[in-house]
Amino acid sequence: MKFLLIMHSNPRIWDALTDEERTAVMSGHGAFIETTTKSGELISTAALADPSQSAVVRVRAGVPAVTDGPYLEAKEYLGGYYLVECESRERALELAALIPDAGVEGLGIEVRPVVFAADH
Repeated sequence: MKFLLIMHSNPRIWDALTDEERTAVMSGHGAFIETTTKSGELISTAALADPSQSAVVRVRAGVPAVTDGPYLEAKEYLGGYYLVECESRERALELAALIPDAGVEGLGIEVRPVVFAADH
């Protein structure tokens, strides 16, 4: 089964961490990638830029309109993800608990089953 382990980011929480805590979270991702690569469960991962660097495209009456900035004003935003393939939901929850962000007060990892995926 495939699962998306979604990391939401909250700048207020991230900025409240000490430099040492931020470094521990970031280096913990390397360990997570190594663990899930060795187990064969990691399919892919991506870290996303700050929403201030995004653009939203809407097509109305056949005309695209581009707006700079995030889709919605929010306290939290999608910071990145891991796509994993593992034997069960329980295993996906175990993997999510290994992601260092899960140990930061105020943050968590959303675990969502993948119901469709297309590879190119």
